[in-house]
Amino acid sequence: MKPLLLHPTNWKDYSLIDSGNGKKLERFGNFLFSRPEPQALWSPRLSLKEWEKSSGVFLSSSNPLNEDANGKWSFKEHLPLKWEMEYGNIKFFATPTPFRHLGFFPDQSPHWLWASKKIQSLIKIHDKNYSPKVLNLFAYSGLASLHAAYNGASVTHVDASKKAINFAFENRNLSSFQHLPIKFITDDAIKFVKREIRRENRYDGIILDPPKYGRGPNGEIWDFFNDLPILLKLITQILTPKPIFIILNSYAIRSSHLSLHFALNETMKGFSGKVESGELSIVEDQEDPRQINTAIFARWEQ
Repeated sequence: MKPLLLHPTNWKDYSLIDSGNGKKLERFGNFLFSRPEPQALWSPRLSLKEWEKSSGVFLSSSNPLNEDANGKWSFKEHLPLKWEMEYGNIKFFATPTPFRHLGFFPDQSPHWLWASKKIQSLIKIHDKNYSPKVLNLFAYSGLASLHAAYNGASVTHVDASKKAINFAFENRNLSSFQHLPIKFITDDAIKFVKREIRRENRYDGIILDPPKYGRGPNGEIWDFFNDLPILLKLITQILTPKPIFIILNSYAIRSSHLSLHFALNETMKGFSGKVESGELSIVEDQEDPRQINTAIFARWEQ
């Protein structure tokens, strides 16, 4: 079993500039940011002067290499609260969050491109008026939803956070995608899927990017290790007879991609198709670039 190593391509508004000494220097639009990165065990290649051009630095409150540690941003005065970015035909806002990231994950773009090909292939099998149904659970700020809808899918976008749903609305409007078939729903993932089973709603594709821990809109508790197996058993009941893809991505656990591979393989054993798995990474924008793992994933295709 050969793991896939995927990294973002064709980005004009994002790049990994440098890394080292437990940090990474990234460009988001016209702004540079320095964030902790436990995997950067090497030395930076750029000078301290270049790193000091950062518009924002994330300062951990305890061990900077502990990804679960709390912290805060230190900004220069000229940095706006949010600014526009784009990837392909979608536009969205970048904004620093208390969770170290900037409101989206550029390393997931290989999944968006892969899913769009599956969506377009299914449309060709039917006709140009057919709209494959895609469910995006733990959908956050909506870039995967926007990309799928732009490529012809009818998308149900579900997140437990009203703030995240509002963020996704903003990104949809910025992209002028109000006309596309996207339903935004604030709900607990497991409760939503159970209701879809009762309603006999079915999906051609499912995107999953669950957190390690989380809370639903009514205080429901999500725990990755306890609840993901439950959710995976449920989603087979909301698939069409011939589904086209499932994407399971995780930033939540530092583990091998094999854990997700065999979990998804067992989930889809009643369907023909195959599972592939591996890691997402970001790659430095320089000669002899180094790579940093960001997430593990498994994905199934018909």
